[in-house]
Amino acid sequence: MEGQSVITRRIAVAAGVFAPGHLGELTQIVPFEMVDAALAATDTVRRRTRLLPARVVVYLLLAGCLFAEVGYRQVWHKLTAGLAGLAVADPSQSVMWQARTRLGVAPLRWLFDLLRGPAGLAGTAGVFWCRLLVCAIDGTTLDVPDAARSLSVYAKHRCNHGGSGYPLVRLVALVACGSRTVIDAVFGPTSTGEGGYTRRLARSLHAGMIVLLDRGFDDAKLLEVLAGTKAHLLVRLKNNRKLPVLRRYQDGSFLSQIGKVRVRVVEAEITIATTAGRRTGVYRLATTLLDYQRYPACALVTLYHQRWEIETVYLELKSSILGGRVLRARTPAGIAQEIYALLVCYQALRIAIVDAITTHGGDVDPDRGSFTTALAAARDQVILAAGVIADTVIDLIGVIGRRVLTNLMPDRRQRLSPRIVKRAISKYQARGPNINRRSYQATLNINILTPPQP
Repeated sequence: MEGQSVITRRIAVAAGVFAPGHLGELTQIVPFEMVDAALAATDTVRRRTRLLPARVVVYLLLAGCLFAEVGYRQVWHKLTAGLAGLAVADPSQSVMWQARTRLGVAPLRWLFDLLRGPAGLAGTAGVFWCRLLVCAIDGTTLDVPDAARSLSVYAKHRCNHGGSGYPLVRLVALVACGSRTVIDAVFGPTSTGEGGYTRRLARSLHAGMIVLLDRGFDDAKLLEVLAGTKAHLLVRLKNNRKLPVLRRYQDGSFLSQIGKVRVRVVEAEITIATTAGRRTGVYRLATTLLDYQRYPACALVTLYHQRWEIETVYLELKSSILGGRVLRARTPAGIAQEIYALLVCYQALRIAIVDAITTHGGDVDPDRGSFTTALAAARDQVILAAGVIADTVIDLIGVIGRRVLTNLMPDRRQRLSPRIVKRAISKYQARGPNINRRSYQATLNINILTPPQP
């Protein structure tokens, strides 16, 4: 006769109607006190205790980002799945919609403003370069429902296929490359370009940063605004920009000027050799770091590769969390509320990853922490209602952190190809059959090109 095992669990959650308001182990990063402070600061605390208190609605929105593949009713069932034996409400879809509408955007925006910022200490591998925090700015778009109220603010894009299937929101973020945490983010209609939103991000730039930018940000007025924050810049230049050579330096770079900003220009020929062949391209970079001895040209070219970390952030937001899905909300206010919830949820996961990585003493790069592993562990903890309230014995890593440390990824390999459409809307536009998806060991050679005589 086979034996039996009996497992009993003891969980601690909030009392009464507040019990479903949690985020599993991530509640320790977004605790009850923080959410209550957000509600108080934004004057959204209700005197009447409803079936769905405002605190519970905040956690419902955050959990909705962890479970983007299901509706809010199913999200509610996941929040209450681990609360067996407790008398919990079973609100209808209409009640949930009314509760989200009453809550508004402000508490989620307040939470994002509190949590946003770089994670990782100065000694953490890959976060700083020459004592400068390595950051990047870039933009992306998110799909929103094709509804009348959302179309009043967000438009569809014209393209080769007659137009995008859904209205689009433009999101532009400032990201810490080493930890992939979001320092700041702004979003709105696509009628405003990335440069316009980037000007709003200047509020979060300061001395001690090096900000990496692609060719889309090569604009004299924009660079003047960003340089005025005292943050240093490293931007790839457009091919047609003509620059004066004011002075040549021994490392092959030269002094020049873009508008009112003095810059050092590095032109490099980069050759990537693999068993499949060789490929050579030319990069022109401009930086406000004018000291060629402290910041040599070759080191700047190598550093610029870190700009791809922001593309990984958008991959994790749009693919890992959303799974390529359209946002749920169908009104402009609901869309803003959902995007802030998405950013808060992403930031909480990234903080959990970095906190676990730093227990190694700073010798492991945070980008080796698997985001999908952390996301899966966080989902499990929500369903179990586990780790909601910290025990008397403080667990600095937690279940999420232990799973991340057990499944560390190998060091990042060199990116060899630019982004391309791998799954096009139209089969006639797809380039899939001609894409080589194999991974190769690559040898990188950087040759700094000497500018002409001034």
